[in-house]
Amino acid sequence: MGCPVSKKLIYIFFISFSYIDSTAEKMPYSCKHCNKCFSRSSVCKEHERIHTQVKQYKCRHCEKCFSRSPDCKKHERTHTGEKPYTCKYCEKCFRQLTDCKRHERIHTGEKPYTCQYCKKCFRRLSHCQEHERTHTGEKPYTCKYCKKCFRQLSQCQQHERTHTGEKPYTCQYCKKCFRRLSHCQQHERTHTGEKPYTCKYCRKCFSQLAHCKLHERTHTGEKPYSCKYCQKCFSFSSHCKEHERTHTGEKPYTCKYCRSCFSKSSHCKEHERTHTGEKPYSCK
Repeated sequence: MGCPVSKKLIYIFFISFSYIDSTAEKMPYSCKHCNKCFSRSSVCKEHERIHTQVKQYKCRHCEKCFSRSPDCKKHERTHTGEKPYTCKYCEKCFRQLTDCKRHERIHTGEKPYTCQYCKKCFRRLSHCQEHERTHTGEKPYTCKYCKKCFRQLSQCQQHERTHTGEKPYTCQYCKKCFRRLSHCQQHERTHTGEKPYTCKYCRKCFSQLAHCKLHERTHTGEKPYSCKYCQKCFSFSSHCKEHERTHTGEKPYTCKYCRSCFSKSSHCKEHERTHTGEKPYSCK
């Protein structure tokens, strides 16, 4: 009669090696740079180009090159305008399948990504990861000009444009340029009159999502911004900051004519009119 412990160990080793063998059979192609395994040779070769930086797929419309054929095809759609993926709920079309699936979650309400710290749920993985950094304090993206750190790559890129002066987004109606895509889109609505955001309480429409959310607080009474000195609460972040200056004495707005300082931008502008004589309001 054999030792039961020895038999158990033999069984564990057998299962482990069986698993390794079955994995090797399923993933027979190994990257020669990092030993990551793949089930298909073509996928393995695509992965290896990440290491070698070979970009063999060239856009048919411009000089840009890509290491993966799918990435090249996605890029080419920015030239052709092709949107092959259609939302099954509202018929809206998208260039990328991932964008289409994200959009469909607006209809279904699905939020598959959960914060590991507070269990808040999100439609997008990137939004969940960004939110988790509010718990951890992590700021992995660093400005290459002043070393300021950011939680989001997009915030870092937008900040860097304050150094470079780059404004890559152009209004299609008046050619005004912007650092942020969202600012360009908001500006274009001043031309089109589009107001895509609707209050869920009174159906009033807004051109900006932020304005819609602020308006909805007039219905709900929500005051999410709290003074860090006296705990007074406010519906608007700007109102909270203005109030906190009554505690700190900070006056960040300076008259460009006499250097007088003010805690509110509106007060500074009113004061400047005493120098310019401007009277912008007329009786109707």
